[in-house]
Amino acid sequence: MSMVDTSNHPMESTGASISGGTTAARLGLWLTLPAQVLVLFIAVFPILMQLYISFTDWSPLDGIGWWRAYELWIGLLNYVDLVNDPRFWGALWRTGVIMVVCVPLQFLLGLGLAVLFVDDFPGKRILYSTILVPMMIVPAVAGYMFFMLFQSGGPVNDLLSLFTSEPVTIAWLSDPDLALIAVMIADIWQWTPLMFLILLAGMISVPQDQQMAAILLGASWWRRFVTIVLPRMKTIIIIALAIRVIEIFKIFDTLYIMTGGGPGVATETISVFIYKVTQQELIWGYVAAIALFILIVLSILSVFALRRMAREER
Repeated sequence: MSMVDTSNHPMESTGASISGGTTAARLGLWLTLPAQVLVLFIAVFPILMQLYISFTDWSPLDGIGWWRAYELWIGLLNYVDLVNDPRFWGALWRTGVIMVVCVPLQFLLGLGLAVLFVDDFPGKRILYSTILVPMMIVPAVAGYMFFMLFQSGGPVNDLLSLFTSEPVTIAWLSDPDLALIAVMIADIWQWTPLMFLILLAGMISVPQDQQMAAILLGASWWRRFVTIVLPRMKTIIIIALAIRVIEIFKIFDTLYIMTGGGPGVATETISVFIYKVTQQELIWGYVAAIALFILIVLSILSVFALRRMAREER
């Protein structure tokens, strides 16, 4: 009578593997649960609190804690005020103007620099480090630098005087039509290096064998760039543009030091507007409604960018 050895039976081995995997997964869940709860609390709690405050007329001046804001419940009135507030839409419009002007220019300048730096040449490391310097400067310091540059007796007017042979005393930061231009110049100067860095990384990652094959087939530089390099950089380009669009909505330090949102409200972007309403007017319920609206807008832009990126990956 023979005995059957079941010590290495495949079903038993599979069951043990599944059991071990389940145990490991459960252990991993318990070990990471505190961190997950903390992250969830940090991300979700402020949004829920903000949503709650946005339905009230609560302010720190009321003398009650935010948890008692229900005593000042006004429903959707803050959102109605937001829709009918010309100052809010003006700030949003100016933010959009900065985005439409600065982001494409930063992209084109960054792409041009990336094309120049993708190949080796003498002095490349020194120039590379120099180009990245503006990005390393604290935005507040950059704002003060450009505040001094665009003074009536500053270097910008002195440089223009050399070309016109006449004294130029343009009040850049006091002119409602020119102040926004000065702010955009500062933003382009500081953040073009970031675009350059991202695009250069994407350009370097393009497979060289495909370009070598195109060279052997007699393709020109421009044709190789358009048919090989750019198509393989679509994901990187989408990421770079999405980052800068989101950052434009948060532009504050440089702008506030240069103009303070003025003259009047000529350079008041959405972030400066929120700051003024929060710190100077102390209308926190209204600010919560504005912040949620901006969060929804940026979330829609982010989802669009992610879907486009996923489509390009497929």
